[in-house]
This record gives sequence, C-alpha cells and structure tokens, in this order.
Amino acid sequence: MRVQQLLEHHDIAVNPFAEEDAQSDPVFKERCRDLTYHPAWDKVYGNPADPATSIVFGEKGSGKTAMRMQIVGRIALHNARPGTGRIFAIEYDDFNPFLDHFADRLSARKQRDPAKVLAEFKLWDHMDAILSLGVTSLVDRLLGVPQPTGPEGNQISEDRLRSLDRHQKRDLLLLVACYDNSTRENVLSRWNRLRRKLHYATWLSWWDRVVGVLVTAAVVGTTLYSKKWDWLVTPWPYLIVLIGWLPFFARLWKWFWVGRRIARNVRVMKPHIGSLRRLLMRFPKRDIDGQPLPESPRTDDRFELLAKFQGVLKTLGCEGVVVLVDRVDEPHLITGSVDRMRAFIWSMLDNKFLKQPGLGLKLLLPRELVDFMQREDRDFYQRARLDKQNMVPSLEWTGQALYDLANARVRSCGANDKQPTLRSLLDDSITDERLIDAFRALRVPRHLFKFLYRLLVAHCNAHTDDKPEWQISKETFEATFAVYSRDQDAVDRGLQAG
Repeated sequence: MRVQQLLEHHDIAVNPFAEEDAQSDPVFKERCRDLTYHPAWDKVYGNPADPATSIVFGEKGSGKTAMRMQIVGRIALHNARPGTGRIFAIEYDDFNPFLDHFADRLSARKQRDPAKVLAEFKLWDHMDAILSLGVTSLVDRLLGVPQPTGPEGNQISEDRLRSLDRHQKRDLLLLVACYDNSTRENVLSRWNRLRRKLHYATWLSWWDRVVGVLVTAAVVGTTLYSKKWDWLVTPWPYLIVLIGWLPFFARLWKWFWVGRRIARNVRVMKPHIGSLRRLLMRFPKRDIDGQPLPESPRTDDRFELLAKFQGVLKTLGCEGVVVLVDRVDEPHLITGSVDRMRAFIWSMLDNKFLKQPGLGLKLLLPRELVDFMQREDRDFYQRARLDKQNMVPSLEWTGQALYDLANARVRSCGANDKQPTLRSLLDDSITDERLIDAFRALRVPRHLFKFLYRLLVAHCNAHTDDKPEWQISKETFEATFAVYSRDQDAVDRGLQAG
C-alpha cells in the first residue's frame, strides 16, 4: 500500500510530514506559514510599529527557523498595508561567507583553531556584517536589480529618493562605498549608477585635478609662446608642474591610507583598497570631512554609520529595522559546538546594541547556550541587561500545541477545498489523551513530523494495495512510537557524548 494512496483516500493532496526543516518545507512555506504560531509568538514578534529586541532559546527542531520565516512573512504583510510605517528586515543567518573572510585576516596559527578565530569576532564585526547585508539589499532595490538580496518585503519606491537631502545622499553613498557586497557587479559601477539616480553632484571633488591641469597647461603654453627651449633643461618648469599637482597627490595619499585602514578593519568583507580610494575621492571635501568611517577596531563609528543607515531608511519610508539572527549552530567553524557558539554570539549581547532606537534584534539561539548564560558573572548581566530584552528561555511545546500544529498541517494539505484532520487517519481506539501524551514526549515539531511520517510508512508497509486499511491501528501507533522513542534516545545520548 502506498502512502499517497492513503492520503488521497482522506482528501490530503500532499504528505504534511515529509519535510523536517522549515527552510526547505513547501508545506510550511506555501500552505500553513500563517496558520499556526508558537504560544510565545506575541512576545517575540512584538509591535512592528516599534521594533524591539527579543532573545529566544530553543532546542534543535523547536521551530526557530520557522519563527524567523513567519516574522519575515508578517513584516511583508505589514509593509503591504497602506498608511503604515514600513519595516526593513535583515536576515543575518548565513555566517559562512563572513567567517571565511574574517578567518583570512588572522594569522595562520589562529586559522588552524576555529575556537581562536571565533574568539576574535567582536561586536563591530557583527555590525559590519549586518550593515553589509542591509546596504546591499537596499542598493539592489534602488537599482532595480533582478532577484535582489534580502526578504521580498523590503520593497522601496524609487519616488522616495527625491525625499533625501544632500547629506542623506552622501550618507547612502558613503555606506555603499564601505559596505556594498554585491557579487553581481563591481562596487564602482553600482556606486556610479546610484549616484546618477540620486543626482548627487561630485564636480567639486575635481578641483585639485583641475589645478594640476591648469598649471601644467600654463607651463607648456608659456614655453611654447616664449620659445625659450633652454628653460626645459632647468628644474623649474618641472618643479612648478609638481607644485600644481601637489594638492591632488596629497589627497590621493590621504584617501589611500584611509581606504587601507577600512580594508584592514572591515574584516568580514574583502574591500578593495583601490576601489575604496577612488570612491572616497569622489566626495567633495565639505561633504566627507569629519564623517565616521569604519577605519578603527571599535564600535563607535559603527553605531554612527548604523544611525545614518536608519536615517536614510526612515526618509525612504521605513520606520524601523528588524535583524533576524538564526542558525548560529550551523557555520562550518562552529558545527554545533556550544563553546564556539558562545564565543561567536556573546559579543552581540550588549545593551547599547540591543536597545538601539528603531532597531529590533530577534536572536533565535540554541537552547544549550542557556547553561552558559546562567554561569556568567555580574559584569555580563550589567552589560547585556537581559531583563530588558524580552527573553524566552525555552521555546517549549505542549502536547496540545503539537496536536494543534499537526492538525493545522493536515488541514492545509486538503485537496479540493476539503478540511481533513489528523484524527481521520487514526483508529478511534487511539484516544485524544493518548495522542497528546505521546506528542508531549516528542517535545518539538521536528520529532513530531519525523514520527508521523514514520507512522504513515509503517502503516502502509503493513497492508497491500488489494486489501488497503484506511485507518492506522493502535497497535501500529504504539509499536512505531516505541521504536522511534528508542532511536531518538540513542541519538540524544550520542549528541551529548559528542
């Protein structure tokens, strides 16, 4: 007997439990993302009109990634409503590219030890990565790039560009010069395209070159007019030309070193010194003097640049920014190690960063980190102020919540507008109380889906196409549950030993 045969008999179009990871689960993404939420949803999501930070701890499979996708979906719905302040979402969940660039900056001795690499990752590195994701996504949309990076809800109307004043145009172009990380085209062409779209004039930045050209032309013209060719064998004409070009060479030298410091201290990217120097020299002196740049290993400049980014977004119609941090245990330098996760993420737990006005951070972290947090000293708690961060210490699911979740998935997969239920698949001898009790023991949605998929397969394997049985018996349920529980206990012991 085939599983699809059983499902079609109950008017279920697709298997509700075939996938275990929300990231690749079409049933969740297309059918039931907005149907079921964890009981802690309101605390985590908050009010989109005033983004706030939330810190969530949950074990593997408890639905952290699903919650991130639901937040992104709800933000997109919020942004689609007319008359509401839009939210700009940044998904900070793919750390491998940033960690690879970062590790390349360290010595060969440190690169050999992932723990030492992660211990060097500071708050300003996280801020650089977040700014890189946000700026690249924003520029993609302003330039109309096909398949832009970032969530689909981050749509920006080009008409809003007229609202930017000259200083905000300068801020946006400065952020692009430092943080645009597009792989589609080089930063120079993107910067120039954006400058033209913004109508940002840079002709004042050419004054020193004009002086150099005029002085050179004057020397050449004087020599040709006077026909004093013997003057050319003296050092004076060349010295005068050199003096005329000194302002240009001085500015070239200055911005070369500034670009070099930026390239050295923005460690999560690989900025090109030559490109940085050329872009920084395009800004008129009156616009760029005194502006913060990420040329030092500190957070002060990054906070100012983050405030500039928020100011530009606010003028473009985005009242707040939400940063979603997820999949902390997956980077190849971490591979599930709790010590490495702590080394990587702990620098973000800074109240000044977490409570940045207009910025809401949603940190979806592995449950194992709670034990480390409980052992921290007073200085850590004073710096992090976890009492103000909407913390959810455990993303727990009750048996009843998992029962509702399973039912919602089955209903969402109904064929021909039918509303099947999980109960219709099971024999009446399996009571609701037994189901809830069993689901409670499974703890998290991932185990629930694995068990129910295995249950469907076990039932179908026990019957033939000629003699189908349309309801799962109590004996099959109990036997499959016992085997699954034993297998899962073995896996849990292996993970703890590892």
